[in-house]
Amino acid sequence: MAYSLESLIRILHQILHPDQQRWHILDHKRPQMESLLEKAASLKQILDKSSSARGPSSTESLMSQIRDAVLKAEDIIESHMVDQRLSKRGAQSYTISPPNLHEVIEELDSAMDELQRIVEHGSDEMRNSSFLTTVSSTPDPTLKNTVVGLDEDLIQLKDRLTGTESKLQVIPIVGMGGIGKTTLARNLYNDPLVVSHFDTCAWIVISQDYDVRAILLGLLGCIIGKLTDEMLQQKNSQLAVTLYQSLIGKRYLVVLDDMWSSKAWDDVRMFFPNNNNRSRIMLTTRELNVSNYVDSLNPCHHMHLLNNSESWNLLHQKVFGKDNCPPEFEKIGRSIASNCRGLPLAIHVIGGLLSEAKGRRDFWEHVANDISSAIAEKDKEFTNILALSYNHLPYHLKPCFLYMGAFPEDHEIRASKLIRIWAAEGFLKSNENRSLEEIAEENLRALVHRNLLMVRGQKSNGKAKSYGIHDLLRDLCMKKAGEDKFLHVMNRQVHNVPEGSFYFPRRVSVHPSYRIRDVYGSSEFMSLVRSFLCIGLASRAILSPVFFALRLLRVLEVLDIKFHRFPTEILELINLRYLAFSCSSNLPSTISRLWNLQTLIVRSGLRYIYFPFEIREMAELRHIKSHGSHLMIESGDKTEHFVRAKLHTFSLVSVSELRYIHKSIPYIKNLGISYYYSEDYGVIDLSHLEELETLKVCGYTTLETDREFLSGFHFPPSVRKLTLSKCVIPWEFMTTVGSLTNLEVLKIRNCTFKDQEMQARDDQVWEPKEGEFCSLKFLLLEKLNLVKWRADETHFPRLRHLLIRGCSALEEIPSGIGEIPTLEIIELDECSPPVVASAKQIQEEQREYGNDGLEVRIR
Repeated sequence: MAYSLESLIRILHQILHPDQQRWHILDHKRPQMESLLEKAASLKQILDKSSSARGPSSTESLMSQIRDAVLKAEDIIESHMVDQRLSKRGAQSYTISPPNLHEVIEELDSAMDELQRIVEHGSDEMRNSSFLTTVSSTPDPTLKNTVVGLDEDLIQLKDRLTGTESKLQVIPIVGMGGIGKTTLARNLYNDPLVVSHFDTCAWIVISQDYDVRAILLGLLGCIIGKLTDEMLQQKNSQLAVTLYQSLIGKRYLVVLDDMWSSKAWDDVRMFFPNNNNRSRIMLTTRELNVSNYVDSLNPCHHMHLLNNSESWNLLHQKVFGKDNCPPEFEKIGRSIASNCRGLPLAIHVIGGLLSEAKGRRDFWEHVANDISSAIAEKDKEFTNILALSYNHLPYHLKPCFLYMGAFPEDHEIRASKLIRIWAAEGFLKSNENRSLEEIAEENLRALVHRNLLMVRGQKSNGKAKSYGIHDLLRDLCMKKAGEDKFLHVMNRQVHNVPEGSFYFPRRVSVHPSYRIRDVYGSSEFMSLVRSFLCIGLASRAILSPVFFALRLLRVLEVLDIKFHRFPTEILELINLRYLAFSCSSNLPSTISRLWNLQTLIVRSGLRYIYFPFEIREMAELRHIKSHGSHLMIESGDKTEHFVRAKLHTFSLVSVSELRYIHKSIPYIKNLGISYYYSEDYGVIDLSHLEELETLKVCGYTTLETDREFLSGFHFPPSVRKLTLSKCVIPWEFMTTVGSLTNLEVLKIRNCTFKDQEMQARDDQVWEPKEGEFCSLKFLLLEKLNLVKWRADETHFPRLRHLLIRGCSALEEIPSGIGEIPTLEIIELDECSPPVVASAKQIQEEQREYGNDGLEVRIR
């Protein structure tokens, strides 16, 4: 698999890089290591060029062969590296002399030859299967479809199909597998009004492995009727001309069902003339990128999941038709419908199953307890439909998708966690022009565009903050992950080591359960694990024996388990890249032994948590983050500056420490600063941090203190997001903030404004100057002593979202705020009646001016 290749290549680069000083390779071993790197890089290049190299079962077998060989090489090399470091504690350099890799290299050689043959010459089996899939593509016009929840979709698309726009329009319908794209398109295709509007209609299924000739013959069959023997003998170019000419002068509707790639569109687009007579092309796809490629000017039509009421209506129709549901079955039936999570295909499959057992309540309860198993037993084709989306993924996206199975159902997964774990695992394709974080964000967007992930939460700047996955896609995730030995999940349903002495999962995820204590009797089961995630509360006693087995571990996520002291067993996990844990003590100096560590996240109930000065030796650190505690660095030569070029996140660092280290973090992007007013820190100059984008400043004090701490801040112009919490803010400081030309997000929480005499009066007035906050898009004002606010569109010309929460002293929102042309939302939470009234008045005034787009939300 390409993701395994990426990880192996990174390890080999780490060892073979000419500038590295830690690893010395014996001369007779170097040629073998270099050969392995060459083979792995060549294989990866072939797979990248051929996307996911999809094909028949023989190709799947080849992919498994590549995966097993690559993982074997990775295990041999990493095991040797760990052995060396554990046997020579405290050494500065180590000798690399792994066991013979000749067998692995031969396996990769053989696989590369076979893969090259498949890519260059294709496969008769692949071509034949795609032809057979494509030719039987015209929908049965008499086919009846149970349609629920699509009324609005039908109205909107019918208007677009029969609209007055004369130019040929392409109308994409986009959504995840099984959501009803084809059902919607088929109902439109067979609608009498639509049929009467067009001179001719044609339907063709494109599919993943499409065949252009089959598409041409299928479309001609719809338009002309029975094809002559002469036409069947024509070349593709002649068929294309025949099709084009048959559509000239006609108002036509063509449906291109199940399109997977932009290349497929490029291969068929020239078949369709623009007659300027209101012809239309409608296509269905799971890929948002395909939709944007086909027509970036007109909006695609997004399919939505059904709500609970629509789900029950669809299930009721499928099982009972026009008959009433017996009262004793309705409650459980609604529960079953809800558990299908709004996916119409799942409801159809379950409906067919339940219709065979209308009077058996015990069977209905069995189905309700495990929807996924019931679907799998009833209809393997359902799983295959969802699996198409996974099969079509490029190999570098497959591990990112499979990793979603590590999290429980309905779990909201932070984007930052996924990004850092993927980087630590070695999944991400390295690129000199972009950081690992940027590449991971691109992968997340790709999975959303392919309708495999859903954005669950958004940041104030509009970017995705958290993600979720449909339950049935998660089931697919876990099924594929199990087949590839990629992931093993421990929960209340699965609490034993799987049967088979050769089952060695690469990742283990433990969900909250009291039954997992006996799982880890065998250290052999855990010997190859690279990720260990414990999600939710669990006993520390469960983990103590586990640490000793996880010798190759890269990711340890145990943030929800509180250790009273630092678990020294973790120091044996010298292969770690990602560590998140909770601890009520400081970090030992020996933490520096984890010099591969990229992410360090600590949760502590302490006011201060001290990091050892030896942390400077951890050159790979990219993210250091504490939850609620001040980060302090223990005594050492603080005049000695050490540049941490890779450090992107540092939060929450005490400002007293920041004075010593700020020159050491020139490329920091996210910085959190905490401080007390009881000390005088003078000027805090951050202007040299030219890549700083997100800055949080948190004070911990009573609001009566009157230090002018913020007045000493010097910002870099690169800051895009600024959060101020529990700060005393002089009004001149707000002018400094307003002058930040790139600032897009400003959050002010639990702060006290003061005048030039540093007095907190009862008539505090905020009156920004013209030209300030020129790029601000989001503004949060929460629990402030602000009384009056004077502003208009000249102060916040690009503001989109205003959120005011708990500002009890504020008299009103300035009416001029409504004149900002970009303003979309005014959101109020726990605000006084006068503030609510002013927001409603602004909305009413804008409606009178013809602006119906301003939304006012009141909690």
